[in-house]
Amino acid sequence: MIAYLKGWSTKKDSFFASVAKAAGGGMALPLIPLSFQGFPESDARAKAAMAVAKRQPKSGLVRMLKFRLIWAQYNGARRYFTRHPDRIAMCWNGITGSRRVFMEGARDAGVPRLYGELAPFPGRMQLDPKGVNALGSVPRDPGFFTTWAAGRTDRQGDDWRAMGANLTARLSRRTDVGQAEADLSDEPFLFVPLQVPNDSQITMFGGWVGSVDGMIAALAEASEALPEGWHIRIKEHPSAKISLAELLARAEAVSHGRLRVDNQTDTFAQVRASRGVITINSSVGLQSFFYDKPVIVLGEAFFALSGLVRVAGDQMALRRAMAEAESLAFDPALRATFMNYLDQVHFPHVSESPGGTIEIDQNAAMTRIIAAKAAVEH
Repeated sequence: MIAYLKGWSTKKDSFFASVAKAAGGGMALPLIPLSFQGFPESDARAKAAMAVAKRQPKSGLVRMLKFRLIWAQYNGARRYFTRHPDRIAMCWNGITGSRRVFMEGARDAGVPRLYGELAPFPGRMQLDPKGVNALGSVPRDPGFFTTWAAGRTDRQGDDWRAMGANLTARLSRRTDVGQAEADLSDEPFLFVPLQVPNDSQITMFGGWVGSVDGMIAALAEASEALPEGWHIRIKEHPSAKISLAELLARAEAVSHGRLRVDNQTDTFAQVRASRGVITINSSVGLQSFFYDKPVIVLGEAFFALSGLVRVAGDQMALRRAMAEAESLAFDPALRATFMNYLDQVHFPHVSESPGGTIEIDQNAAMTRIIAAKAAVEH
């Protein structure tokens, strides 16, 4: 049986229920159980979860109260799964704040875990026993994918491109960020789709740039190395609640035109017109593979493999990449194999009803349930 923490949305909870159906049943927990009797690991688990919580308290009192809550949630989750060792823990994302200690409590109780999350492709979801995004189970060795595809033509062709057939830019929640068409054929540029500043992709996996602000500063400095006539085109995330207009205006000014903000043109129109994409670890970087664009990755990403992308691990590496903008490249064969792996193995198919309910392919769900159990057994 699967015990899952309710996501309080039709999409999340129907997805969980669908996974639970494959496991033979499930129990939805409306809240994380609480226990005020600690374990030796309680303080460390709570501190780690607090450090990556999406909402950081501004006052000392609120921070203390939130820490105590997360501490009690860890204890409660661990005791719950200790009492129910036959259950599999599942929740949405599960790598920050309270949901992190829910899954940490399950791990320390010795039960299998499954992490759910949106996938970067339409009609797919993430369901992984290790974690989501950079913490997921996608191998980091390029040789793995070559071996996986050896002798199998269906694992080497262009079938993966069907995943991008219905790819559309995210609808904007902001009046100052749009998705309009425009002619961008005048000058060569590299495109930067900014991410939500407080998203776990940034706070946990931002790498050496550390933040969206840090990325903008790094780009402003590195833009000096661009070839004559080139520029970096930047677009804010359409779901970001805080505008970076002032910061971007200052960066534009100090770059002397080498950084330009375009918040109105459709995201994928800018990808299509670009000579390459720069990202910390945005899904748009991965989606740029459908447009055969070179990609520069600055942070931690499951697709930050040499050959798939160019990994720029520090400021000097970013400057070198800018200086070599005209010759940026990638390995098409490795990309095809990698994307076929994501298509055929990693991201399970789901169907969505007009009402927003999600059903996962039951064979794919069972494969991941078996993998979650095996991870505990070994």
